[in-house]
Amino acid sequence: MTNPKTVRIVAAVVIAMMVITLAASLFGCAPQKQPTATPTVDEVSGLRYVPVADLPKEAQDTLKLIDKGGPYPYSRDGVVFGNREKILPKQNNGYYHEYTVKTPGERDRGARRIVTGKSDERYYTDDHYESFRRIAEDNE
Repeated sequence: MTNPKTVRIVAAVVIAMMVITLAASLFGCAPQKQPTATPTVDEVSGLRYVPVADLPKEAQDTLKLIDKGGPYPYSRDGVVFGNREKILPKQNNGYYHEYTVKTPGERDRGARRIVTGKSDERYYTDDHYESFRRIAEDNE
């Protein structure tokens, strides 16, 4: 670039870009940070999360009953869950409690349950403890 006019134009463009960049950073026009993705797997249990909204309506109803402290429709609701399947994280006996999730068309308690832990964690099974998913609460 030996042409003085071209040099002045390039210098003016560079200075203008620097001024625009400085103004953008001063007035909060910096690139937005991407939101942190919600984890899909619970680090402690290794189980996949399921959002409350993705649970069957009956499971959502059971969660509301648990939050209210009952009354529960089944006499076995709230009993200690022994975790004999060893799918949930190992804890002392009495740590987990189970609650029935009504299953439309079933004449007995069916296979669906919510299991709660003393640290407020909640798990859902729809196959009578053969598998579990960690329920993702609104703040998780």
